[in-house]
Amino acid sequence: MKERLERLKSIRSLIKANRMDSQEKLLQLLSEVGINVTQATLSRDLKYLKVGKVSDGNAGYYYTIPSDEEKRESERHYSQDFIRGYVSIDWNASMAVVRTFSGHSDSVALAIDNMGLDEVLGTIAGRDNVVFVSLKEGVSGEDFIAVMKKKIPELDLD
Repeated sequence: MKERLERLKSIRSLIKANRMDSQEKLLQLLSEVGINVTQATLSRDLKYLKVGKVSDGNAGYYYTIPSDEEKRESERHYSQDFIRGYVSIDWNASMAVVRTFSGHSDSVALAIDNMGLDEVLGTIAGRDNVVFVSLKEGVSGEDFIAVMKKKIPELDLD
C-alpha cells in the first residue's frame, strides 16, 4: 500500500511539474525517479487520480490534475447520485449488493467507482435496480459500510 501511495504522489508531482503529453513520457520520468510500472498500472493510476487531458491551444493535449475544489465538487455530485438512487445495502464475505430505485443502478455504480475506494475491486450495474460491489480480499461488508458512511456522512442505513 505504501508503494502505491508513493507512486501516486510521484505521478501527481511529475504532472504538476512537467507538461506531460503522453503516458510514455510519464513512464520514462517515473523510471528516472526509480518507479517502474506497466502502462496498464499507470493507466489505472491516472484514472484513480482523475487525471484529464486539456488542449494546449495548438492541436495538442497535455495531462492535468484536478484542483482540490474540483475534486470536492465531483465527490459531492457522486455522493448525491448515490443517495438519490440507493435503497439498501447487504453483503456476504466478498460482495456487497446495493439495491437501487428503478433506473438508478448505472448512476449508483458509477458513483461507487468514482469515489476511489481502496476496499472495492469494482462494480457491476444490473439492468435496472441492483449493483454488485466486489470487495477486495479481507474487506468485510462492515468495512465497506464504514467507508461509505465516511465518504457520505448523510448516508442513512437504519
